[in-house]
Amino acid sequence: MAVYVDPPLWPAHGTHFSHLVSDTSLDELHAFAAAAGIPDRAFDGDHYDVPESRHAALVTAGAIPVEGRVLVRKLIASGLRIPARRRGKALRVPLLNRWNETLPGHDALFLDLMDRWGEENRKYHGRTHLLAVLEALDRLCEPAGAPRHVVLAAWFHDAVYRGVAGQDEDESARLAQDRLRHADLPAAEVDEVVRLVLLTADHCPEPGDDAGALLSDADLSVLGGAPEAYARYRAAVREDFAHIGDADFAAGRAAVVRRLLQLDPLFHTDRGRELWMEAARRNLQGELA
Repeated sequence: MAVYVDPPLWPAHGTHFSHLVSDTSLDELHAFAAAAGIPDRAFDGDHYDVPESRHAALVTAGAIPVEGRVLVRKLIASGLRIPARRRGKALRVPLLNRWNETLPGHDALFLDLMDRWGEENRKYHGRTHLLAVLEALDRLCEPAGAPRHVVLAAWFHDAVYRGVAGQDEDESARLAQDRLRHADLPAAEVDEVVRLVLLTADHCPEPGDDAGALLSDADLSVLGGAPEAYARYRAAVREDFAHIGDADFAAGRAAVVRRLLQLDPLFHTDRGRELWMEAARRNLQGELA
């Protein structure tokens, strides 16, 4: 049994906050927090939010300091984690933390992307989906993490969303090209981000395209969710196309599901197949039936 704390990187209330978690039980976590004088109100489902001023004292008391992504992996492995996207919050803080790990010093670009991903017309293709793709990349690439160009492609892959297949990816790619050039990223890296964003139109990377395989698998990871999660995904997709009648939507959705079932392979990485293939086939075949 161990208690972990990540660096105080999460801005709020005029300071920065860390997360305190247990890798075994909430009882252990509550006991540690009580002994350290952390108030009950700081508990948020599976962790305590603790201000920067308490970080050193928590480490002295026995909390193990780790990076944020390591802490998340510990929490996931414990079985205690409540996914951030299911907390009913705006997801701004967890996404800000990830952005600062990827492209620090570009706050205006982060805010622009957050506004885009938070548009009212998005039900599935919103911030929840963005976070899910970033978390899927974590799982595919642990413990090292995904390359920066793959992570940036995830941030931009649905940054423009009007529900028009192909056109959305083209416009998202152009947005990535413009914004990342202005962020002074190397031209070769910008070109690779653009290529990866365009690839999400069909999820068919060429053999040997490791970066494309990672992004494609992460983007389609929702297909391999548990039945309840897949049902939420289906409902959210239907809301994205609420302007289309039931019969037309059913026909179009059936075509999408058939195309996904015909993809060979559906997942391109060994890890992706291990994590999601069996459930994805079951979910898709069940929906089509």
